[in-house]
Amino acid sequence: MGGPLGQHQKWSHGYFSYPKLEGEIAPHMQFNGKEHLVWSLNNYLGLANHPEVREADAKAAADYGMAYPMGARMMSGNSIHHEELENGLAEFVGKEAAFLLNYGYQGMVSIIDSLVTRNDVIVYDAESHACIIDGVRLHMGKRFVYQHNDLESCEKQLERATRLAEQTGGGILLITEGVFGMSGAQGKLNEIIDLKKKFDFRILVDDAHGFGTMGPTGAGTHEAQGCVEGVDVYFGTFAKSMAGIGGFVAADRQIIDYLRYNMRSQIFAKALPMPMVIGLKKRFELLKAKPELREQLWQISTTLQNGLRARGFDLGVTNTMVTPVYLKGELYEATALTRDLREQWGIFCSIVVYPVIPKGLILLRLIPTAAHSLEDVQRTLDAYSAMGEKLKAGVYSKKVAEAQ
Repeated sequence: MGGPLGQHQKWSHGYFSYPKLEGEIAPHMQFNGKEHLVWSLNNYLGLANHPEVREADAKAAADYGMAYPMGARMMSGNSIHHEELENGLAEFVGKEAAFLLNYGYQGMVSIIDSLVTRNDVIVYDAESHACIIDGVRLHMGKRFVYQHNDLESCEKQLERATRLAEQTGGGILLITEGVFGMSGAQGKLNEIIDLKKKFDFRILVDDAHGFGTMGPTGAGTHEAQGCVEGVDVYFGTFAKSMAGIGGFVAADRQIIDYLRYNMRSQIFAKALPMPMVIGLKKRFELLKAKPELREQLWQISTTLQNGLRARGFDLGVTNTMVTPVYLKGELYEATALTRDLREQWGIFCSIVVYPVIPKGLILLRLIPTAAHSLEDVQRTLDAYSAMGEKLKAGVYSKKVAEAQ
C-alpha cells in the first residue's frame, strides 16, 4: 500500500518524510523542538533571508498584493517587470531570449512536451531528474535512454535515434543535466555537444543546480565548461540559488517565441505574482553583484568534502557543491544512524534509500550554502566521524535488534 515510498509512511511521516523545520531559513533551525544544523536546503547563495531580499519582497507585496497581475501572461498577466527579468536572464546565460516559468518542475515537463512531436525522437540520460522523466513520458514518439554520463552509450542511442528520425522525418532532442542533483556529477556537456559533428540533434540542459553556482560568473555549468553556444535550450530554476519559486528557459529567439505560444503550462496558468517577480529581480541583482557569496559557497563545499574524504567517506564522483555520502547498510541502519545524527549531534541532512538507490546502500546528501560557516563544517565532520565508527561497529544493527 502507498507505493515504493509511501509504504513507509506509517513510521516515517513527520520525521524522515515531511519533517517540519521551523524558524528563520538558515543553517540553524528548529526540528522537533531542538536546534539542528541543517544541510537540506537548496539555498545555495544564502539569499533566502538576505536583508535586501526580504525588504524587496515585503515592499513588492505591499505595493502590489499577492494577486497582481491577474490572468495568464498571454491574456492579461504580462508586465514590464516580467519582461525585464527575462531579458536580464537571457543575457546572463548567453542566449538571445528567455521565458519565465511558473514552476521549475512543471516548466521542464512542458518544455519537453512543447519541443517535440510524435515524429521526433528523444535521447536522455538514465539518471535524469523526475521532471525530465515525466516530460519524456508525455512524448508520443520514440525515446531512447543512455547510461548515466556514458558517452559510448549516448552515441549508440544517437545512432538508433538517427535511423528512426530518418524514417519519420523528425528531429532529435537530447536531454541531460548540468549538475545531477543526487550525485553532484556534472553532465558531460562538452563531449555531448562534440557529438554534433557526427549527429544532427539539439541539446536541452536542465541546469537547476548549476545556475547561480557554476562558472566564473555563476551563469551555469555551460559557462563552467566553456560551451555556452553549444547548448541549444537552457533551463534554470529559481528554487535553488535564487531562493524563490519558478524558473526560466533560454534559447535562440525563434525557439523562445515558439515556446511562448505553445507551452500549455504557461498559456493556461496564472502569471508569476508581482511580489515574486520583483523579489527575483533583487535576487538576480545580488547573484551578479556579489561573487563573494559564490566564493563562500565553494569554500564551505570544498572544506566539507575534503574533510569527509580525509575521514574515509565515499563521496562518489561529485565535482560540484552537492555532497553525497555513500554508506553500506540496510534500511533499519539508515534510519538508526540518521536518528542518531539528529538526536545526538543535531545534524539534519536528507536520507535517501531504496528504491531511489540500490538496496544495501544509504545516501546522506548534504547541501552546502554560503550561509554555512567553517564551524558548522567542523561540527558536521565530528558527527560523521562518530557515526561512521558506530556503523562499522554494528551499533545501529544492535540498536534495532535490542528494540525488537
